[in-house]
Amino acid sequence: MASAAILTVETGDITDLAVTAIVNAANERLAPGGGVCGAIFRAAGSGLEEECRAIGRCPTGEARLTRGYGLPARWIIHAVGPVWHGGAQGEADLLASCYRNALAIAAEHQMESIAFPAISTGIFGYPAEEAARVAVAACRAHMAENEFPKKIILVAFDERQAEPPKRALAE
Repeated sequence: MASAAILTVETGDITDLAVTAIVNAANERLAPGGGVCGAIFRAAGSGLEEECRAIGRCPTGEARLTRGYGLPARWIIHAVGPVWHGGAQGEADLLASCYRNALAIAAEHQMESIAFPAISTGIFGYPAEEAARVAVAACRAHMAENEFPKKIILVAFDERQAEPPKRALAE
């Protein structure tokens, strides 16, 4: 069943958003990292690290669910994006899989709203323009087939980082 979901781009700190779930741009070890991942772990508190240790690993392209702990979001969906190796090693498929798997978890749990960072564009080196096109396409495909989530937010830390997803939405 298709939804009347909203797909938007917003600027700000993903850890401050009052949404049902935020997505962590995770690593395969589900360990605290740098960038968005580190900020989420710091804001959530020590319970998140303990829960992630209990889960273990998450392969690239997949996603895992934890509680939100000290965040306004009730849930954190940890999605492991690919490291960029030039684009000929299946990176686009793996990145799309991250979004699909995170959205499938959100749909399964009937989450109203979800916020994604720009997965793989930080230390994993994925070009922002290409990553934004993959993200928007995966979100739109999910929205065409699923009722939940009703609101999907692509979060950028600042206006400069918001430009690629805004352009992808306009395409």
